[in-house]
Amino acid sequence: MEGAALLASRRITREACFVFKDLIALTKPRLLRLNIFAALGGFWVASKWDFDIPLLIWMLIGSTLTMASATVVNNYWDRELDQKMERTRNRALPMGRMKPGAVLAYGLSMGVAGIAILFLLVHPITGWLGLLGWFAYIVIYTIWLKRTSTWSTSIGGISGAMPPVIGYCAVTGQVDAGAWILFALLFLWQPAHFWSLAIRRVEEYREAGFPLLPVVKGIKRTKLQMIPYVLLLIPTVWFMYYFDYAGIYFLIISLALSVVWLIHTLTGISAKDTEKWAKTNFLISVNYLMIVFIVMIVDTARA
Repeated sequence: MEGAALLASRRITREACFVFKDLIALTKPRLLRLNIFAALGGFWVASKWDFDIPLLIWMLIGSTLTMASATVVNNYWDRELDQKMERTRNRALPMGRMKPGAVLAYGLSMGVAGIAILFLLVHPITGWLGLLGWFAYIVIYTIWLKRTSTWSTSIGGISGAMPPVIGYCAVTGQVDAGAWILFALLFLWQPAHFWSLAIRRVEEYREAGFPLLPVVKGIKRTKLQMIPYVLLLIPTVWFMYYFDYAGIYFLIISLALSVVWLIHTLTGISAKDTEKWAKTNFLISVNYLMIVFIVMIVDTARA
């Protein structure tokens, strides 16, 4: 009897672990970590090394719950389309490991908690920004544009650009030049980053029925459309320095990285090995954002 009870206990523990892993996976942890880091960067820039630690903690908790809610609801809405793609078909919902209703309730409850924290414990403006980002990601991007338009990536970038703005406005309580520059930095970064991945998986997206730019307009058109986004990052990082939000080291490193990324993006027009080029461009984009935000934090102008 004791042996059977022990085995049953172990089985329940294993099942609980699997459920916990699925609950975490639904929040898209890699994307979540990137957005949390961006929110921290925005908070740091606005604080100018004079930190309100409780405010920072509540901002991070509220932002994390709001962003996690959006990704979970995104998984709920895309569950049938996810079955068609190799990259996503093993997720909890396509595999039937979790019930859709439970996942939706899980996502919405985090959203209510996260936005409430932003409104009540951070600043009302961060609550509105969080709500706007959530709405843009779920309603505009996931429900509407992702299934109907090549503009899904560009306009969907509104939600991805919100985390540093939320972090920044938690300190300032207003949407000023710094907030707009941080928004521009993330908004401009996203299309070239995502299209680099989409080019490599274009057949998967075509089979699944997603009208992404490389699927509808072709890879060459996608490469050309990346260029203005990467090019505009150059004046954006300059404005960070010009308006005294970051120092000279940030300017030098960020400009250098922006030029490197731009040059590589331009080489895509004549690249013979598109797969190799897209993979490299994707890696450049990931490292670009990480390095730029690290340098921004280290070289933030002091009060």
